[in-house]
Amino acid sequence: MKFALIQERKSPPDRRVVLSPVQAAVFKDAFAKAELVAESSTIRIFNDAAYMAKGIEVVTDVTDADVLLGVKEVPIDALIAGKKYFFFSHTIKKQPYNRDLLRAILDKKIELYDHETIVDENNNRLIGFGKYAGLVGAYNAFRALGLRDGLFEMPKVNDLADFDEVKIELNKIKNQLPPINIVITGSGKVAGGILEILEILEIKQLLPKEFLQLGQFQNNQIVFTQLDVEDYYTRKDGFKPTKTECYNTPKLLESDFMKFATVGDMLITGHFYGDGAPYFFTREDMKAPDFNISLVADVSCDIDGPIACTLRASTIENPIYGYDPATETEVPFKTKNSITVMAVDNLPCELPKDASEGFGDMFIDRVLPAFFNNDADGILERARMTTHDGKLTPRFEYLEDYVYEPKTKF
Repeated sequence: MKFALIQERKSPPDRRVVLSPVQAAVFKDAFAKAELVAESSTIRIFNDAAYMAKGIEVVTDVTDADVLLGVKEVPIDALIAGKKYFFFSHTIKKQPYNRDLLRAILDKKIELYDHETIVDENNNRLIGFGKYAGLVGAYNAFRALGLRDGLFEMPKVNDLADFDEVKIELNKIKNQLPPINIVITGSGKVAGGILEILEILEIKQLLPKEFLQLGQFQNNQIVFTQLDVEDYYTRKDGFKPTKTECYNTPKLLESDFMKFATVGDMLITGHFYGDGAPYFFTREDMKAPDFNISLVADVSCDIDGPIACTLRASTIENPIYGYDPATETEVPFKTKNSITVMAVDNLPCELPKDASEGFGDMFIDRVLPAFFNNDADGILERARMTTHDGKLTPRFEYLEDYVYEPKTKF
C-alpha cells in the first residue's frame, strides 16, 4: 500500500504536515508492506531535503499513491478521483463554505477520512492539534495583555522556532505580570495546552469556589481557575447538572457563567461548545456594570456565539481586536472601556514543527496500524465518511440534506 504526504494547497499557507521526516522513516521501517513518498513542497516546515535525508522519496506526482495524507482542506481542483484521503474537511458540522468540497469528494468517488472523525469506540477523538491551539492561544493572551497595557512586548509565536523558544519568552515576563484573575474553560487537550503555559508562568490555581471568593476582597495575586461544564451551566429547574446532561441535553440548561465574569479579568477558552447549548454570556450581559472581564483569548473561536465579544476570527498577522460593549462593535484593541479579543482560528499553524511532531506521534500510534491489522479496533470504519462508490457511510448519513441541498438561486 502506497501512502503520500501531500502538499498543502489551501491559502493562507499551512506549514504543518502529518508526519515529520523522522516519523516518516519510522513508519516505513515499522510496516514492511508500506511505501511512503512525500509530495514536493516549498512551504512545509520540513523541507524536501530533510525527507530525502531520511530515505523518503520526494515526488511531484502522487497519482499512483493509494492513501493521501494532508492537514487542511484539499482544493476541489486538486482532488484525485478514487483515492483515500485524510485531512480536516470542516464538513461534519455542515459548514456551508465546504458543502461543494464534500459534493466533489462524492462525485469523484473518494474515500474521505476526516481527522476529526478518528475516534475510539466511546467516540473520543484519537488525534488532533488541540494541545497546540491551547499553548499558542494562552501565550497570545499574555502577549495581548502586555501590548494593551504597555507592560512588556513579546514576539509572535509564529516568529519563534519552536516551543523551547516560547518557554524562553514566557520566562522573561514571568515577573512582570500584574495581579490578575484568570478563568479558563474546558478539560480536554486544548485546556491541557493552556494549563501548560500557566504552569510555566507559575500561576497559582484555585478551585472555582475559592476563585469566586476573590470578589469579596482586593486580590494582589496572579491566580486562575479551571471551569468544566458543570461549573458554568446550571439546570433551569435549579438543580446542579451532571456532565452527561450538559453534553446530551443542553435544552435543560442555562448559563451560570456571570458569577465568574464579575471576578475574572482574563478569560482563556478551551471548551467544546455543542449545538443548542446556552451562551456563556450575551452582549447584554457584557453591558452590565459588574462585568469585569477585559481580555478574552477565545481559543475555541465560535463566531458570534457563546462568547459574545468574538465577532470574527482574527489572523496570525493581526491577532487582536477590541470589542465595545456599549455599541456592540469592533474597535481598536487599546480603546478605553473596550474588551480585548484574541480569536485566531488556526493557532497551531504558529507552532508548525512541534504541532506536526505531536500529531505525527498520535497518527503513527493510533491510526496507521489499522491499515495492517484489518482495522481490528474499527478505527478506519468509524472514521470513513464516504465510500469508493460515491455515497455517505451510515455513520454520516445525517449530512445528506447538507450535501444534496439545492444550490441557492439568485
